[in-house]
Amino acid sequence: MKKIVILTGAGMSAESGISTFRDSGGLWEQHRVEDVATIEGYIRNPKLVLDFYNQRRRQLLTVKPCRGHELVAELEKNFDVTVVTQNVDDLHERAGSTKVIHLHGELMKATSSNNPNDPRQIVTLDADHVDIHIGDKAADGSQLRPFIVWFGEAVPEIERAAEETSKADVFVVIGTSLNVYPAAGLIQFAPPEAPIYLIDPKDVPWNSVHRFRHIKKGATEGMEELITLLNP
Repeated sequence: MKKIVILTGAGMSAESGISTFRDSGGLWEQHRVEDVATIEGYIRNPKLVLDFYNQRRRQLLTVKPCRGHELVAELEKNFDVTVVTQNVDDLHERAGSTKVIHLHGELMKATSSNNPNDPRQIVTLDADHVDIHIGDKAADGSQLRPFIVWFGEAVPEIERAAEETSKADVFVVIGTSLNVYPAAGLIQFAPPEAPIYLIDPKDVPWNSVHRFRHIKKGATEGMEELITLLNP
């Protein structure tokens, strides 16, 4: 069975109604990155940061996977599929994907402020209790924080993602600007013989010697075209 590795970014979830960070009207226009997506911002004003992610969680509960998410999951019928996502939502899982690597953390999880990557400290938040409050404690007694990889923090899952990419028979990129590293560097780990498909309605800077086929469509329409190419 052929192995497909799919790298997804904000454009994948935009069709579900999730606000993107970099586009016009995106979240970064309403909040400074330094205030809500760095450890320094968290230390400076933990309540602002907790409230920001509480709002993101509430929004996530109001949306559903788009058809593009479902088509990614349906590829598992005929291929060995690993999804590597820069997104912190759980829409790939809700659509049915069974192997998902989250590079930037998971919105529906919380963890220790002292040891954020210690698996013993990570908890999944209940849909009925999605907010993290000042005073909520992790197992080690520290303040619970979002299980999110903030700017400047290590990306612990990048090695596993690179290993999966190195085994790919086909590599697909959906809805990412390829501006955020180390995720953008995963292209370099794709085997030279593996065809690469880029699904994005916009022109995307391509900093790789690998040739690729650009499907200039959104996630859903692009996935529909990709499936016809993979199953001629």
